[in-house]
Amino acid sequence: MAAFNIKGKVAVVTGGAAGLGFQFARHLLKKQAKAVVLADILPESGQKAVLQLEKEFGLNKAIFIKTDVSDYDQFENVFKTTVSTYKNVDILINNAGIFNDSIWQREIEINLKGTINGVLLALENYIKNNKSGEEGLIVNVSSIAGIAPLPLMPAYVATKFGIHGLTLSWGSVEHYNRTKVRVVGICPGATTTPMLTEVANRTFGAAYEELLYTVEAVPGQGPEDVGPHAMTVVESAPTGTMWVLEGGEPPFQFQLPDRFNQPKVFLRHKL
Repeated sequence: MAAFNIKGKVAVVTGGAAGLGFQFARHLLKKQAKAVVLADILPESGQKAVLQLEKEFGLNKAIFIKTDVSDYDQFENVFKTTVSTYKNVDILINNAGIFNDSIWQREIEINLKGTINGVLLALENYIKNNKSGEEGLIVNVSSIAGIAPLPLMPAYVATKFGIHGLTLSWGSVEHYNRTKVRVVGICPGATTTPMLTEVANRTFGAAYEELLYTVEAVPGQGPEDVGPHAMTVVESAPTGTMWVLEGGEPPFQFQLPDRFNQPKVFLRHKL
């Protein structure tokens, strides 16, 4: 597979006003993307992010659109505005998400429904029909919480496992052949953002917060460490694959075991 050339491409980054999303946008522009569209719920942070990107990369390289990704119509407006402004759209980074199990219904709306909204809009219409080259791309941001259990945050884990599953499914060769849009996923490890550092009152209660010790200690990383390695996934990862970005190291592929080739240990009724 030839490397995907970011140069000249137009990208939508959800949750792009800060943290990982901002770094994804910044590194796309460092790779000479034509423009990035930051879709986020926070206008003040979004406008600040645009100014930062314009200072580093020049005018007309970024716009902000206030967006609740759980609202299909608002998300569709992002794509409509992107195409009307830049004439095409090539990349979607489905990054918007929250960790707050205390409002788990809203967490599912943003993390899982929001990601599904983005894939449907991009894969079935806007990137499929408005990409500037032969291939488009969707990157879904899962987490190490999407490949391993974390007793601290079971509802959050459920949303990230869901993103893992939908990425493998929509990333199938069958969907790629009909759309020419790759669908890949990344699983960032522990990253220094407010989502990780502010746990209080965002779980199902004190008994859960006490389980913070069950989160395995791994080398830390900041959003700025993840950005460059995410670009490697953008450029090179085959469709339907998941990549762990942990400890500031290069991405490595996570693969589910093949159920047909693993030993079967049957659970039998004991008389």
